[in-house]
Amino acid sequence: MEDIDWAKAEADLDAHGCAILPGLLSAGECTVLREGWATSDYRSEVVMGRYGYGRGTYRYFTYPLPDLVAALRAGLYPPLAAIANRWAELLGSDARYPEAHADFLARCHAAGQVRPTPLILRYEAGDWNALHQDVYGAHVFPLQVAVLLSEPGADFTGGEFVLTEQRPRMQSRAEVVPLGLGDAVVFPVRERPVQGSRGWHRRQMRHGVSRLRSGLRFTLGIIFHDAA
Repeated sequence: MEDIDWAKAEADLDAHGCAILPGLLSAGECTVLREGWATSDYRSEVVMGRYGYGRGTYRYFTYPLPDLVAALRAGLYPPLAAIANRWAELLGSDARYPEAHADFLARCHAAGQVRPTPLILRYEAGDWNALHQDVYGAHVFPLQVAVLLSEPGADFTGGEFVLTEQRPRMQSRAEVVPLGLGDAVVFPVRERPVQGSRGWHRRQMRHGVSRLRSGLRFTLGIIFHDAA
């Protein structure tokens, strides 16, 4: 994480609503997390087809989180909190986020949001994830991270990460984010600030995954607020 170019990431988030963090995880770390699908402790499993979420399966980790997941969540949070606070100011929001993730989690837990939200997602051929937002409660950290744990072209084909942005009085904009093994994408949970002719305004964002054409695709999702 010490090699991340946060200035570039912030500029990309401002300009495009997402930022790629290349090589956030090594191939070995991706393997550990993929293999953890069968061995890690999870608090729940969701089969997406049962709820109209798409097709595929995801599992939420339980506390204590695996060391690698906990380290990523704690280490990525501080620079993202600085961006989140700047965005809040641009939008005229009173929301402010503490420098340390533990302090933000304490705020969530005091409000009854105590269930951990980091998760592993598994897609087989034909699976997909509908456009959605990961809100989970009243306390929402406005940015989240997804890390691709499988290698495109070798482990799977298709399954592109997709973002959409709802533009006022205009058609929505779509962004397909190209990721390699171990790459991460940072993106808004539900909205981002955009400057228009009348100042800054909110644009609603949603994210999903296109249909997997072949193979098997795993993703690590890092959400910084816990669930009620």
